[in-house]
Amino acid sequence: KQTNKQTNTAYILYNGTSMNFAGPVGGNGGIGGLDNGGAVDVMGWYMEIPVISRLYLTGAFLTTAACAVDIISPFNLYFNWDLVIVQGQFWRLITSYLFFGVFSIDFLFHMYFLVRYSRLLEEGDFRGRTSNYVLMLMFGISCISVVAVYTHVHFLGSALTFMMVYVWGRRNPDIKMSMLGFFQFNAPYLPWVMLTFSIMLGNPIMMDIIGICVGHVYYFFEFVFPVIADVRGWKMRRVMEPPTVLKWMCGDMDYRLGQPEVRLHQD
Repeated sequence: KQTNKQTNTAYILYNGTSMNFAGPVGGNGGIGGLDNGGAVDVMGWYMEIPVISRLYLTGAFLTTAACAVDIISPFNLYFNWDLVIVQGQFWRLITSYLFFGVFSIDFLFHMYFLVRYSRLLEEGDFRGRTSNYVLMLMFGISCISVVAVYTHVHFLGSALTFMMVYVWGRRNPDIKMSMLGFFQFNAPYLPWVMLTFSIMLGNPIMMDIIGICVGHVYYFFEFVFPVIADVRGWKMRRVMEPPTVLKWMCGDMDYRLGQPEVRLHQD
């Protein structure tokens, strides 16, 4: 039930007559892998996805496919702190973020939101800063997992996606969005609109709230705290700074050279 909770909400959001989630995603290949002639170029669309978003999409697809053919069972994937600590099943810290349910329309909507907002972040604020984006995901996974111990939720990918939506919305306050062709709002309100629809449709909202809260904490430390620290003259001005080894692994060792200035919080 948990993995199916966003189906109706996502369907309403996606099928708004003038819904615009920050413009085209498909790059030169068009939206959703359609080229200029209307032909489907799935591989071209897939290879255009930035590396971290592509790895996440691939992991989620392969995990779902493995469950579909009974290679693995969802019971071996869900988050359970006792199994992680007592029995050493550490893979659950990762697999609980990769399983979004069986192949269905719900799975497609999850993949749509995941790829879209992960890609918008990775190609936007985190362009040339792959290590910072990996650190964001690691921070989100760590915080969500800690909260999951006390809230007893088992598949956590939806919360991580909600975190992405929240951070993207806060970083793009001027983007106009509409729902059903008449209800207009700015991008920062998107996660709250989705949360409202979940409440109206009677869906569980725990994962939505967790994602929003974790996203807000990350947004503060990454984009607000450096401005406050600079104004007050604090020595530590960046909390979310990736370690050198992570920069090296992501090819960001020289990312400060010629990198455009990161847009910080302006309020």
